[in-house]
Amino acid sequence: MISIFPNLETKRLLLRQLENGDSKAIQFLRSDKTVNKFVKRPRTNTINEATAFINKINIGILENDWLFWSITIKEDPELIGTICIWNFSKDRKTAEIGYDLNPKYHRQGVMNEALSTVLNYGFQTLNLTTIEAFTHRNNESSKKLLIKNNFIHIPDRKDKNNLDNIIYAIHRNQHKL
Repeated sequence: MISIFPNLETKRLLLRQLENGDSKAIQFLRSDKTVNKFVKRPRTNTINEATAFINKINIGILENDWLFWSITIKEDPELIGTICIWNFSKDRKTAEIGYDLNPKYHRQGVMNEALSTVLNYGFQTLNLTTIEAFTHRNNESSKKLLIKNNFIHIPDRKDKNNLDNIIYAIHRNQHKL
């Protein structure tokens, strides 16, 4: 059970809880065509919808439904992406990871840095045994990121909510700390 939200730091990044001041960046991430090219989810088209999303996420954190981090550069508090652990199994040993990033930060190692840090947290602090990732079969950047972080494609698993997705997983013993 999380009583204080776990801010995570890397060499360049601060992963922190969403704040209402992130609403403009959330609106962008959840409505931009490039960011959402491979994601099947409702779009967030207004600041009010973004604020409602932030409130929903923060309530879910309080209820231990998920952890959802804002990705920021340490010197700049503006949200540039998000990463979350959610969809926990009943025994809380397996969870799903999800992420998105402002395209102007693509190909700079930002998401690799954030993903590695969140995997460490998931395995070491949450004591997860498996972390899964559902990604679109044509999202080559996401697939490369997952493979780089030792995720393995699970070809016999299907995402019943989106048949265009393929599923990757990493087990605690496959993760390099």
